[in-house]
Amino acid sequence: MGDPAGATARLFSYGTLQREPVQLRQFGRVLAGEPDVLPGHRQDWVTITDPDVVALSGTDRHPIVRHTGDPADTAKGTVLTVTAEELAAADVYEVDDYRRCLVELGSGPAWVYLATTD
Repeated sequence: MGDPAGATARLFSYGTLQREPVQLRQFGRVLAGEPDVLPGHRQDWVTITDPDVVALSGTDRHPIVRHTGDPADTAKGTVLTVTAEELAAADVYEVDDYRRCLVELGSGPAWVYLATTD
């Protein structure tokens, strides 16, 4: 990210990054968040094969969000405030099915992990 020390970013989570065990392992703390929505996207499901991610999340079935461009489609989730280090830790957690993108939520810009393929 290249941000100055102490800078934060907004990260939209609609899945396992909202779970306390995942947050404690990846970020070393539990994050507070606010409900938000991502317009023009829909939630789907993906099967995770990384055994470490499955063990930490407790499931191999994870939600995944895909861009549709249809304003009637919305993905619900939580916007979290994270440090640059925590955002990097989230990058490590997410598998190759996801890519981090900057999007416009109902409340403003945030990072989100979207499907690598639509």
